[in-house]
Amino acid sequence: MSLRLPAGLIALVFLVLLAAYGRAADFVDSAERYVAVPDRIGRVMAADQSAAVLVFVLAPEKLVGWSRPLSRQQRAFLPAKLARLPVVGQLTGPNPTATADAVARLRPDLIIDTGIVSPEAAARADTIQQQTKIPYIILDGSIQSTPDALEIVGRMLGAGERGQDLAHYVRTAIDSLRGRLLITEATSRPLVYYGRGTDGLETGLARSLVMADIDQAGVINVAARLGSGELTRVTRDQIFAWDPAFIIAQQRSFYTALQRDRAWRGLGAVTKKRIYLAPAEPFGWIDDPAGVNRIIGLPWLTALFYPDVYQEDLRTSVREFYDKFYGVKLTDQQLEALVRSAESSPGETRRPIDVPLLGAEPVPLPGGPPNAPSGSRPPGRGGVPGLSPSPGPQQ
Repeated sequence: MSLRLPAGLIALVFLVLLAAYGRAADFVDSAERYVAVPDRIGRVMAADQSAAVLVFVLAPEKLVGWSRPLSRQQRAFLPAKLARLPVVGQLTGPNPTATADAVARLRPDLIIDTGIVSPEAAARADTIQQQTKIPYIILDGSIQSTPDALEIVGRMLGAGERGQDLAHYVRTAIDSLRGRLLITEATSRPLVYYGRGTDGLETGLARSLVMADIDQAGVINVAARLGSGELTRVTRDQIFAWDPAFIIAQQRSFYTALQRDRAWRGLGAVTKKRIYLAPAEPFGWIDDPAGVNRIIGLPWLTALFYPDVYQEDLRTSVREFYDKFYGVKLTDQQLEALVRSAESSPGETRRPIDVPLLGAEPVPLPGGPPNAPSGSRPPGRGGVPGLSPSPGPQQ
């Protein structure tokens, strides 16, 4: 019979063994891979931008570089030393921009990959690890696994107390929302469309990482009826047919088009002024990347969808998050630039909306199949072979 322990506890056992013996030991990551992680880690390469943000908030001095270029606006919200880090490329995605040779030249002590756990991800990690001889771990990128990831990686990087502190903040943020929302069956949940890209015609499918914040807010992703997966392209006609109550734009060009382009007139969300621009500096509040940066999106979306329930001051929450996670004390000008287009607009139509429990199973769209929740694995078990952690939380 296997002994089942929480992922965080097993990771702690793993790191205690490292301290005791002063050598590398096996860490079991979210893809069930045994990886010999060194006891001292001075340089970390992120396989993707979400992993880069994870390392940045825990131990920024150990991050060798960003996976993708940062815009001038993003750099303005980061400490100068971190804003100047080089772009080292990413190892994941359909078009990786970093090679094994480039990774070897950087000489990191560890590679961290966060995102979707799959056989393909495991095979990629094994190949890069074999080619570079650098340990490569995969962590579950689901939003519910964020606290465990913060604790585990924090301990690995010698920032255990900070990891625990940030993990506590994340758990408290989620639990406070869960307790605040009405624990009753919702009779109506708003339909929401999240438009990515310059034209807003890319969006996330059911249970995708990019839609995790919106799913957690208990609303209905109108594109969920198109199936599960990550991203898909849609048409303007499809959006009109769905007639979402809220539209959130990832980029300003789409947000501006919704306001000014005659082609979008007549859409309910436009008529009722329920269109918003997702803040993106230094990292997105919904995705881009799908990392720890999404946590500030939870109170923001709750304030949008359920204004009668969320009574806290959003600006205070934003200031606290940026200071605690990014080490940035926002000026009044920076704060207003973030929230101005993300808040309710003058003239916006409001109506009471029944509120579901945070993290509740998504409600199927009319005529569509139920969206069954999918399980997620813990973001790394760590340590002792033969010990099995308890099942990971649902995304």
